[in-house]
Amino acid sequence: MVDWNLAVTTATRLVRPGPEITRDEARAVVAELREHAKTSERHVRAFTRMIPEGTAVDDTPVLVVDRAGWVKANVAGFRELLGPLLTTMRERRGSAPGGAVLGAVGGKVTGVELGMLLSFLSSRVLGQYETFAPVSRDLPGSAAGGGRLLLVAPNIVHVERELEVDPHDFRLWVCLHEETHRTQFTAVPWLRAHLEGEIQTFLGATDMDPMNVLERLREAAQSLVGARPDGERGEEGRSLVELVQTPEQREVLGRLTAVMSLLEGHADFVMDGVGPEVVPSVAEIREKFQTRRASGAGRLDAALRKLLGLDAKMRQYRDGERFVRAVVGQVGMDGFNRVWTSPNTLPTKSEIAKPADWVARVHRKGE
Repeated sequence: MVDWNLAVTTATRLVRPGPEITRDEARAVVAELREHAKTSERHVRAFTRMIPEGTAVDDTPVLVVDRAGWVKANVAGFRELLGPLLTTMRERRGSAPGGAVLGAVGGKVTGVELGMLLSFLSSRVLGQYETFAPVSRDLPGSAAGGGRLLLVAPNIVHVERELEVDPHDFRLWVCLHEETHRTQFTAVPWLRAHLEGEIQTFLGATDMDPMNVLERLREAAQSLVGARPDGERGEEGRSLVELVQTPEQREVLGRLTAVMSLLEGHADFVMDGVGPEVVPSVAEIREKFQTRRASGAGRLDAALRKLLGLDAKMRQYRDGERFVRAVVGQVGMDGFNRVWTSPNTLPTKSEIAKPADWVARVHRKGE
């Protein structure tokens, strides 16, 4: 169904070269990112109060990678997460006439497409907490079913130069965001299983009938290119990814969007909230980084982001941060941390937009 090796080969062949940097400079960047990751752990835990002081937790590893390393990690993660769905599709296709041949050809095509997508993304990601990381010879350091934190060194260097900000402050600022994600999953034992369950429910609702999928693709294409007189897209501006989903998948996506908005917004809140005593130029970095997020990198880049739904990812940072800030303002950090009690205390998509509704539901009188 997917030629994973071809996906890696395609992506690494197409990936853009990183910024010009000497070998000694590269070593210094890697060493500093590793040190900042350790420092961030202490700052994040003190600020969030998610892990009581002195409590032992199973920390996941921190890996500093280049763009090719990020590609390999994500292909391994996709392979792990999509395994059950692809097994089902392979079994159904195997019983159809010519299924084996179609599978071999389709796997090559899908591998190339996935590789092209990852090559596009590999120069844009600064860091990532890899929640569903399998064991990998190329990226050692995590047990099967665990997680690991990836910091993409060339991208961090590229952005700090582009923004013309203090590189040491910027590297620590990025590490604070990613360390918050690591803290979220190490401090909340049920979070990983809950997220995986929602994703598997989403994948399980995939329409296995190729004709139905093609029909939705055709309708999606018409909605994207058949502009209305005012020039706006139909279907409430949905991306191609959203338009080919089943109704059940859209319902699950609503819940996933709320969770991801919470996680990303919380990380943004923490990275800024740790304060200027840790990152002296945090205000300048945030202002320039927000401007960069909003402006995009050109018309083609903006079109791809819209098509893939990556613009929705940007809204998650903004909406989630507003939610966290509003809740902390009303009930304090400890009151906000009740969000991590169970899946039932996670905010809904509507509550992300209306934090007071979450406070009213979770902080009822007498509880």
